[in-house]
Amino acid sequence: VPELKKVRHTVPLLSLNSVLDEEEAEDFDDFIRRNVDGKDVAYVLEPKFDGFSVEVVYRDGVFAWGATRGDGAMGEDISENLKTIGPLALRLQRPAGEAPPAFLAVRGEVVMSKRSFLKLNKEKVERGEPPFANPRNAAAGTMRQLDPKKVAVMPLDIFFYDILRIEGRRFASHWEELQQLPRWGLKTEDHNRRASTFEEIRHYRDELGGRRDSLDYEIDGLVIKLDDLRL
Repeated sequence: VPELKKVRHTVPLLSLNSVLDEEEAEDFDDFIRRNVDGKDVAYVLEPKFDGFSVEVVYRDGVFAWGATRGDGAMGEDISENLKTIGPLALRLQRPAGEAPPAFLAVRGEVVMSKRSFLKLNKEKVERGEPPFANPRNAAAGTMRQLDPKKVAVMPLDIFFYDILRIEGRRFASHWEELQQLPRWGLKTEDHNRRASTFEEIRHYRDELGGRRDSLDYEIDGLVIKLDDLRL
C-alpha cells in the first residue's frame, strides 16, 4: 500500500501543556512570575485551533516542503497537498523589497471552515457517502490523501502561529514574530492579543468563549505563551 514519505522535523513539534480549570492556569502564571527574576511579564493569547498541525519550510523565500506533526520528531511529507491550499504562500512576500530569510520553518494549522464543512457533508450525504464527524477530521483526512488533486478541490485554510527556526533574522518576542508573519504573506489569526495580568487572561477567555459560536472555524480553548523569547 503506498504511504506518505516520513521526514524529520526541523525542531521537535511539542504538544501543549493542557489545563482545564482556572486554578491550573493561575499556577502557570505564578510559576512564570517566580522564575523571571522580577522582570515584567507579558503573554500572547491565541485561540487554540481544533485543526491539523503542520510544519512548513521555506528556503530563500520559496516553499520547500511541509509535513504533518506525526510524533513530534518525525512527520509525513505532505508538500504536494499543502501546495494546493490557496491561502498558503508558495513564495514569501518581500515587504519594502527586503530579502526573505535564507531559511524559515513555521508551524501552522490547517482548518476547514464550519460553512465549508456543512456544505461538504451535505454533498457527501447526497452521494451516499458517510459524512465527516467534524471539521478537524475532514481537514486531517484530506491532508493525508495520496492524490493532491483530491486535496485541491477541498475548501481548506491555513493559519500560522509559531516560528520554529529562522536564519538571517532575530526576534525578541513572540508578538514580533506574529506581526512579521503576515508581512511575508503567512496568515495569522485576528483574535491574537497581548496580556500582562491574569485578569486580562480571564477576560480574554470569557470574550473568546462568547465569540466561539460566531467564529467560522472550530476552536477548543486558548493558548497562553510567554512573549519574551529569551525567557
